[in-house]
Amino acid sequence: MRAVEQAAIASGRVTGLELMERAGRAVADVITERRLGTSNDTNPTARALVICGPGNNGGDGFVVARLLHIRGWQVDVFLYGDPDTLPPDAKVNHDLWSVLGPVHPLASFPAFCEPLAPLPFDLLVDAAFGIGLTRPLPQEFRTVFTHLSSGELARSCVAIDIPSGLCADTGTVLRPAADPAGRWPAAEGLACKADLTVTFHTAKPGHLTGDGPRYCGTVIVKDIGL
Repeated sequence: MRAVEQAAIASGRVTGLELMERAGRAVADVITERRLGTSNDTNPTARALVICGPGNNGGDGFVVARLLHIRGWQVDVFLYGDPDTLPPDAKVNHDLWSVLGPVHPLASFPAFCEPLAPLPFDLLVDAAFGIGLTRPLPQEFRTVFTHLSSGELARSCVAIDIPSGLCADTGTVLRPAADPAGRWPAAEGLACKADLTVTFHTAKPGHLTGDGPRYCGTVIVKDIGL
């Protein structure tokens, strides 16, 4: 998938920024078409939580946040990482969102949610990590995804490309390794449990194998012109 994207960009037929816009729009369109997070066609208080990561998956999330805001949603955006070290295309979309609303550091999420009533969000958009993740999720995500899996955070969840914490090649939840000396076992892995996953161009092995079906929910493949 990465090779296909890189070849398209290298050919000059499309830019990375345009692909990011197409991907984010595809996710926003699925949310709108399926009325995810809304109980009716005219819910003026629909509230989305968008969790963005430090790479281009996070850039897709900023596009989704911007488009949902334009469509009347109340959107709260959190970022894991330093905005100044985002890849160029993701940084462009970070800055476009910043004109519309704040970007909160993920470390502030527990304090942000503490005064809110149970089930404060209608929808969570997981844009933290995409198909390139090869290591366990950082602990900063535990509060978010633990509250999500317990049903205390949002009525539904959409993952962009693949739920964060899931290996796109095998469908397994990425877990810290056990100590080679046997002093402690491997820790439990952590992944986002989505109701729906929107991926691009083609499904990935991890959507269909291992823990994938349990964590991905319904998988929708969207054409982004590749």
